[in-house]
Amino acid sequence: MTRRLDETLAWAGDGAAHLRGLMSRMGDDAFAAKSGLPGWSRAHVLTHIARNADGMINLLTWARTGEPTPAYASVEARDAAIEAGAARTPAEIRADVVDSSDRLAHAVRAMPEQAWSAEVENVQGVAIPAVDIPWIRAREMWIHAVDLDVGASLADLPLPMLVELIADVVRVVGAREDCPPLRLVATDAEHRSGAAQTWTLYTGDGPEVRGPAASLAGWVLGRSRGKDLRTVDGKRPPILPRWL
Repeated sequence: MTRRLDETLAWAGDGAAHLRGLMSRMGDDAFAAKSGLPGWSRAHVLTHIARNADGMINLLTWARTGEPTPAYASVEARDAAIEAGAARTPAEIRADVVDSSDRLAHAVRAMPEQAWSAEVENVQGVAIPAVDIPWIRAREMWIHAVDLDVGASLADLPLPMLVELIADVVRVVGAREDCPPLRLVATDAEHRSGAAQTWTLYTGDGPEVRGPAASLAGWVLGRSRGKDLRTVDGKRPPILPRWL
């Protein structure tokens, strides 16, 4: 990956502002409505975003101090916290999202430059450099803004971030044995060489799927069935394995 820290910090900050704007326009009765995620209300999504901020603060603390501080005590504890938090009043949830985001911003500012190269473990237990934490947060903010189902779309993302997001997902999904061989082509994004931005899913020969980067991202993320995408022979793209 070629992501720069200043770039991912900007994407995360812009995503936080974008999501706050969406949340501020939600009426109190909108919090209990269904989100785009099965089994979760919008209150669940917003509570998850707040708890994710706390998790990222823990990882930054780990990187800064060297003391292992997992993002969450356990998956079960995280899920229980989200479930309990979703039952709060809209005013409490709004304040929690804003306050946790502000705490995270403070933790980022407190990071010494050398701490960004320290290794921590993500939620999946995989070792990652701390410099990846703002990227993880940026993904959370922009993707879950869409999951709120209040009018946001993946087309709201900066195009360079969309390109990085697709590459990130393709790297994971394409490694699954049940992933079909495919070649993705973004019709609205160019590589530095001037050629269309492309990605290859799995190995072997497979059909080409073409479409706007936002549509490709929604499909590989499992947020859409790719109804506005087509393979070169005019067929709808297949359902892909789950990303995370």
